[in-house]
Amino acid sequence: MDDFFAMVEGRAHGWARGRKDLHWLIVPGEDFARKYLYEPYRVLSEQPGLHPVRPQWMHCTVLHAGPQDSATAGEIDLTAREVTRRAADIDPYEMVLSRPDIDMMGIESKGYPGRPHRQLWEMTWQAHRNGVGDRWPRIPSASYPHLSYAYAGADGHLADRGALKVLLSDLPGGQVTVPVTALTLVAEWHDRREIVWDVLAEVPLGTRP
Repeated sequence: MDDFFAMVEGRAHGWARGRKDLHWLIVPGEDFARKYLYEPYRVLSEQPGLHPVRPQWMHCTVLHAGPQDSATAGEIDLTAREVTRRAADIDPYEMVLSRPDIDMMGIESKGYPGRPHRQLWEMTWQAHRNGVGDRWPRIPSASYPHLSYAYAGADGHLADRGALKVLLSDLPGGQVTVPVTALTLVAEWHDRREIVWDVLAEVPLGTRP
């Protein structure tokens, strides 16, 4: 497999190791993730060449904004308040995750429906533009719901995709339905093995009377 962390560091507008970037996430919650996502596929995500995503860090990215230190506290607060205002008019929904796939840089599930996810992606992006202008690119440039179980790292060449597919075929488990009732604003960073974050704000969906 290819090194996921080398990819995010080396792309245009790369995400450097240890740098805290603002992200909007859908977070299923540690207990839910442990029961329905982590434990069923733990043996798969702990294979050589892979770095497992622990339950407390499982997430679905909506928007990767910009470096936390390139915005003022006032700008971040303004953006969070704007997302809160707009999110009040967006109904909660259910995201259905497929069984995991063995990808080129890790293990992930694709989700559906895509339309409400893209609505959140577009909404948070517009809120950031209102708060900080056009100083940050929109990442991703095209959005679809997905959740990662493991990332390939510098030793990703040790991950045998064929063997992982065989192992996955012997594991039970089906689709998982994740209630999407809120967005979480975080300052997120990686150490080339794991992605972690500090929570900055929790924004509920559908609160307009």
